Amino acid sequence: MVKTNLEVNIGKLKLKNPVIAASGTFGYAEEYKDLVDINKLGAVITKSITLKPRKGNPPPRVIETPQGMLNAIGLQNEGVENFIAEKLLVLKKLKTARIVSIAGEAIEEFGLLAQRLDKIEDIDAIEINISCPNIKYGERLFSQEPQATYDVTKRVREATGKVIIVKLSPNVTDITEIAKAAENAGADAVSAVNTFTAMVVDIKTKKPFLANITGGLSGPAIKPIALRMVREIVKKVNIPVIGMGGIMNADDAIEFLLCGAKAVEIGTANFVNPKASVEIIKGIENYLKNNKISDINKIIGAINEQR
Repeated sequence: MVKTNLEVNIGKLKLKNPVIAASGTFGYAEEYKDLVDINKLGAVITKSITLKPRKGNPPPRVIETPQGMLNAIGLQNEGVENFIAEKLLVLKKLKTARIVSIAGEAIEEFGLLAQRLDKIEDIDAIEINISCPNIKYGERLFSQEPQATYDVTKRVREATGKVIIVKLSPNVTDITEIAKAAENAGADAVSAVNTFTAMVVDIKTKKPFLANITGGLSGPAIKPIALRMVREIVKKVNIPVIGMGGIMNADDAIEFLLCGAKAVEIGTANFVNPKASVEIIKGIENYLKNNKISDINKIIGAINEQR
């Protein structure tokens, strides 16, 4: 039997398969090492790290919603130096691609983070998180302005030779403008989409449930919108697009691949089923075998839009 090829390329980064554990849902990998064979994944993206430690937002910070969840963690983390000294120890042992997510409140912070991580061989790529809806950079997110997106991406590009992925926000009028700005600034890929700004109200107290008032909506509820946005981006840029947003099973992932995503990130599903990512890999492989397709790259962008 001919072996099915699941390998995909994100710039110069080769992944054994297109399934990636999304940032903020998989910790630093250590949290899942006893629950799932992490080495089966195409890549792992760490929780976003910042230059200095962050306490994050006050609780309550998470609430379940119909077909999803709302979170306002606020990028809680121990800072880059703690990450290098402690969290990186587990990542070093992995036999899969290791992508570090970085975040900051100023363009210079992103550059300094990228520079600090650039020479660490155990880091294969950097994802630039300019789209966390729980953090404000002035009045808007970096990812809500093409010029700001360009400036951050350019600064990171100047600081590192590693593959860089820019994580886009869906909370914009035209996401393709933002994607093009990232591409023009030297991004190797974009990932889309991050969570949608949303809120829940407690009718008993008449107050927002989250202490932060708003949070990021993720899960199955956002998949159709995320899928549409990924398709729009694919048509406008010449760099790989990594799709995400409500992917809970292999069928969901295949939809993103058919729409042109080169890879997919699994987020909320990890909370529901820690083995979701591995099961999705197997499901994609079965789909290819059942349809007598030898190479996953043959289905990427293979959507038939003719009626």
